[in-house]
Amino acid sequence: MFPYFIMLVFCGIPLFFMELSFGQFASQGCLGVWRVSPMFKGVGYGMMVVSTYIGIYYNVVICIAFYYFFVSMTRVLPWTYCSNTWNTPDCVGVLDGNVSSRAALNLTRFLNTTQKRTSPSEEYWRRYVLDLSDDIGNLGEVRLPLLGCLGVSWVVVFLCLIKGVKSSGKVVYFTATFPYVVLTILFVRGITLEGALTGIMYYLTPQWDKILDAKVWGDAASQIFYSLGCAWGGLITMASYNKFHNNCYRDSIIISITNCATSVYAGFVIFSILGFMANHLGVDVSKVADHGPGLAFVAYPEALTLLPISPLWSILFFFMLILLGLGTQFCLLETLVTAIVDEVGNEWIIRRKTFVTLGVAVVGFLLGVPLTTQAGIYWLLLMDNYAASFSLVVISCIMCVAIMYIYGHRSYFKDIEMMLGFPPPLFFQICWRFISPAIIFFILVFTVIQYRPISYNDYIYPTWAISIGFLMALSSVICIPIYAIYKVCRSEGDTLLERLKNATKASKDWGPALPEHRSGRYAPAFSPSTESHLEVQPLQPEKGRSEAAAASPVQGSNGSAHSQDSRL
Repeated sequence: MFPYFIMLVFCGIPLFFMELSFGQFASQGCLGVWRVSPMFKGVGYGMMVVSTYIGIYYNVVICIAFYYFFVSMTRVLPWTYCSNTWNTPDCVGVLDGNVSSRAALNLTRFLNTTQKRTSPSEEYWRRYVLDLSDDIGNLGEVRLPLLGCLGVSWVVVFLCLIKGVKSSGKVVYFTATFPYVVLTILFVRGITLEGALTGIMYYLTPQWDKILDAKVWGDAASQIFYSLGCAWGGLITMASYNKFHNNCYRDSIIISITNCATSVYAGFVIFSILGFMANHLGVDVSKVADHGPGLAFVAYPEALTLLPISPLWSILFFFMLILLGLGTQFCLLETLVTAIVDEVGNEWIIRRKTFVTLGVAVVGFLLGVPLTTQAGIYWLLLMDNYAASFSLVVISCIMCVAIMYIYGHRSYFKDIEMMLGFPPPLFFQICWRFISPAIIFFILVFTVIQYRPISYNDYIYPTWAISIGFLMALSSVICIPIYAIYKVCRSEGDTLLERLKNATKASKDWGPALPEHRSGRYAPAFSPSTESHLEVQPLQPEKGRSEAAAASPVQGSNGSAHSQDSRL
């Protein structure tokens, strides 16, 4: 956890605050905010591409959680015993009726010393739920139960976002708080089990021999970026709906620390149960601990079968996973929809934002169908490892450089002071300018140096699949130079240097969205005659104060486009 906390303090919290303040100040999504330096609008497009990839495969994970949630509604969990049609002779279940507990224990010890243990939950996962094919290129057939659950998950996401942040904001009160109730119930049950302390000690004991492994630091960075949502565009999008003078500095500290404390708390819940399972089997915790889908859908479900009233604990666990996943999916979908609406920006699309949300949901469902095939898990892990890991750190690094060195750190600090009433603390100023970009850059370099190809259990991905993974990673990053070249070519100027200056210079409409917040250097410069003209003949007098009053205080949105959307 040492790399995790280092990344949290010097990268996670500073970048979280930067994105919140960035979106709140401009009241725009991940594309509109780049009026600050139009040449870097490709960063926003890169964020959209990343959010698209994550939104596609993340909802597949949610649909699998839905599937396990539904099948848990039974007296006996289907992955409890080895007496099912999908089981093989190598399956060893500690609760099988024809095997005594002592014999099962001895047999399990023997298997763990000679070959990898095959459990009922693993065979249920691989041979029944996934019906896993032998190669990523062999898609096989679509798993209809998973396809149905994928449709359910997308319908739920769409219904919760049908009215934008007005509806999702109410739903999130439940999806963000109820998991704590489930975590606490599982934690209390877990620590009362024999062997729980062993699992918790395994969780807390540092492995200092891996401290210099770049992959460990890269994984810590990925975990921070994933848990906090940095570089996805979601933070900028959600912050754009805040009131202009909202204290986003306080919010960033509270949310970041609470988020990561929740991750640590969830670790206690998971490893207390895994410690009990390891004690029951007579093996080391490392033998039962797994990561990724293996932990959520193999190791932990198997541990749940050892508890009394196991279906109840299984239902609670997977319901918690569903709620956590939906909270993230709301943010991803809203990011894409807001970016599209802000980019088009006309009255027609603003009034039809619900149809944009529906269109994005339908496209997301269709693109997720291949991930429900027999080779779907291979593609899901490929997207997880390549499409949204390497690119996140690159996007964050370029965002820091663009804001701090192209737009200018002094200008940005003045913007924050105008918005919050005080400049960002010195720690954040140093992190934004030096520490965070440097850490991200070195992690990126050493990750490339110590790169290891992806694998899934014993399956080694072929070269062509890894090439597709790299192309997915580059597809988001390549948006940045492509758009920069396009913007420079379209900018005014006789020389390349003049074009670069014009392309990087902040747009005239950069700044707070509402006129009452455009003070100081953002105040409109009117001549006396123009001012008197505006006083005598105001534009659109029929709207007047009622529309201005509806814009910010009621809906909590400070952006013109967003305010209009909220009113509608």
